[in-house]
Amino acid sequence: METNLSHIKKILSIAGSDSSGGAGIQADIKTISAHCHYAMTAITAITAQNTLGVSSTLAIPQKMLADQIDSVFTDVPPDAVKIGMLMNSENAAAVADRLTYYNAKSIVCDTVMVSTSGSALISEDGIKVYVDKLFPIADIITPNKAETERLSGVRINGENDIYTAGKILCGMTSGAVLIKGGHLDCSDYLFIDGKCHIIEGIRVNTVNSHGTGCTLSSAIACRLAEGKDICTAVRLAKEYVTAALSVGFDIGHGSGPLWHGVPTERV
Repeated sequence: METNLSHIKKILSIAGSDSSGGAGIQADIKTISAHCHYAMTAITAITAQNTLGVSSTLAIPQKMLADQIDSVFTDVPPDAVKIGMLMNSENAAAVADRLTYYNAKSIVCDTVMVSTSGSALISEDGIKVYVDKLFPIADIITPNKAETERLSGVRINGENDIYTAGKILCGMTSGAVLIKGGHLDCSDYLFIDGKCHIIEGIRVNTVNSHGTGCTLSSAIACRLAEGKDICTAVRLAKEYVTAALSVGFDIGHGSGPLWHGVPTERV
């Protein structure tokens, strides 16, 4: 019996590899697969890490990264692109150049700068390329509290600070800005065309949240590829992440990952 696969979208993840499987490329593939879409990758870096932290990193050479992206676009053009850890300015520039060349659509830029354990995951020059070249072509950027503070220069102690920082970040991109509130409360703040939409959620009390940001951004990319508007894509992605956290998956001796295998039918 033939199966109708016309609903399957092609999602490209440009990110680093997490050897423990909880974040990065591995989390993206699991998330995309959970949404019943087809995952493709361009690996930016290799990391040696586990639930306790990152012990070492190795950036992929710029040409090799560009070649990976070329190989994908010239054969299986993606319906959406998720950008994660880039590590340095050379690779950030290569990603911006290739995505601009191919006029990539539905770009979700997860501004990965610091790991949960506190390790720096991109150089200062790389951050500048993020702002100058990647933000202008992104459909949505998804910074957390620490990344929002670093990018906006605003110290966030409450909701008013989020609004101030959001307006500043909106001036850096033509797309939407999602300030993730997981480090403050259970709500995320989505800025679109000068308006702020509060995406409320349920607080899940767990220490096992490794890869949450990677998972959220990949889920958003899946929903954008399906043709959902940004508000709907963010809401559905947040519900998926909440469901994945609520499973209570516990592995490793530190901050473990969420369970990516939760059926998307639940959201």
